[in-house]
Amino acid sequence: MEAVLGQPVHSPVEPASLDIAPADADTLILAAGCFWCAETAFEGVPGVAKVTSGFAGGTVANPTYDQVTRGGTGHYEVIEVVYDPEQVSTEDLLDIFWRNVDPLDGDGQFCDRGPSYRSAIFATSVQRPLAEQTKREVAARFDQPIETKILPSATFYPAEDYHQDFWLKDPERYYSYRLGCRRDARLEQLWGAEDTAELSPEARETRETWASRFERPSDAALKARLSGMQYRVTQEDGTEPPFVNEYDDNKEPGIYVDIVSGEPLFSSLDKFDSGTGWPSFTQPLEPALVVTKPDPGVFGDRTEVRSAVGDSHLGHVFDDGPAPTGLRYCLNSAALRFIPADRLEAEGYGQYASLFASS
Repeated sequence: MEAVLGQPVHSPVEPASLDIAPADADTLILAAGCFWCAETAFEGVPGVAKVTSGFAGGTVANPTYDQVTRGGTGHYEVIEVVYDPEQVSTEDLLDIFWRNVDPLDGDGQFCDRGPSYRSAIFATSVQRPLAEQTKREVAARFDQPIETKILPSATFYPAEDYHQDFWLKDPERYYSYRLGCRRDARLEQLWGAEDTAELSPEARETRETWASRFERPSDAALKARLSGMQYRVTQEDGTEPPFVNEYDDNKEPGIYVDIVSGEPLFSSLDKFDSGTGWPSFTQPLEPALVVTKPDPGVFGDRTEVRSAVGDSHLGHVFDDGPAPTGLRYCLNSAALRFIPADRLEAEGYGQYASLFASS
C-alpha cells in the first residue's frame, strides 16, 4: 500500500460517482473514530460507490449526533462504505481501515475520547473470518494488544446531512481539527509515513512521475551544488533566519519547487503574509509530493513538512492559518526554488501555466 499525508496533511478525493445496482453492491460498516476523517480515507477509492457517516452498535433508533456524543446510546461513530466487489476487494478496504485507526487505543481514537469513538469492524457472517484474519495480521505487527473489536453487523443510522462530506462543506474547520487532533502524526508513528492514507491513482501517478525524474546525488555532490544554508536546511533539518531570506517577501506569481529534486510543491496563489518572516502557504500545490511527520522537540510537538521524492526538510505546518484550510505551511526559502509564471513552460512545468493565465 502506498500513501501520503497530503492535502494538507491528508489528501481526500472528491466522492466517487459510481453507479452500482444494490444487488451487486457490498457494504462495510467501520468505526474509525471521528467519522469526518474516516470518510475521507475511502472517498475516491476505485470501486467505492458511496461513503456515509453515521452510527451503529447501539440501542437507540435513529439517534442524533448530540445523543451519541452525550453517551448512553451504545452507538459508535461509523461510516458505511458501499462498494463494488468486482472492482475493490473487502480485504483491500479493511487494509485501508486498519491503517487509518490506532488499533492500540481502547478508549477512543486520537484526541477523541469515549466509547462512541472506539474503533471496530461491524462484520457480517461472511466478512467476519476475513476481518479476524486481518486483525491477527495487525496483531503480529505490535507488542501491545489490539483493542479494535470485531462486532456483529448492526443497523446503520445515517448522521445529519451537516456531517456528510464535512471536509468539502467546511474545509477550514476540518483541516484545523484533523491537524489539532494529531491524527496523522499518530498514524505515521504507527504505520510509517507511506501508510497513513491511500493515494488516489492520480496522486500516485504524480509521485511516480517525479520519482522517475530524480536520481539522488551523492552527499558530496549535494554539498558542492547547494549553498551552506541550503544544505543545512534540506539535509540536516536546519532553520534559516526569519525575514532575511529569499522568498518571505516574494509576491511574484509562480510556483515553488524543491531545491534538490525539482518536484513542484507550492504555488504563489496559496501564499500569504504570516508575519513570521518565513514564506507561508495555506496548502500544497501537489499534495502527493508533500509529506509530514511528527517532530517532538524543546518547543513542543510540531509537524514537520518534507518533500516526498527529494526527502528534503522544508519546514513545519501549523493550524493557525487563514481560510480555506486554516493551516500555515511555514517553510524555509533555502529549501525552495521559485519559478516565475512566465518561465513555467521553458523550465518544464507547463502544466501549471494555466493557473496564472489571468496574472
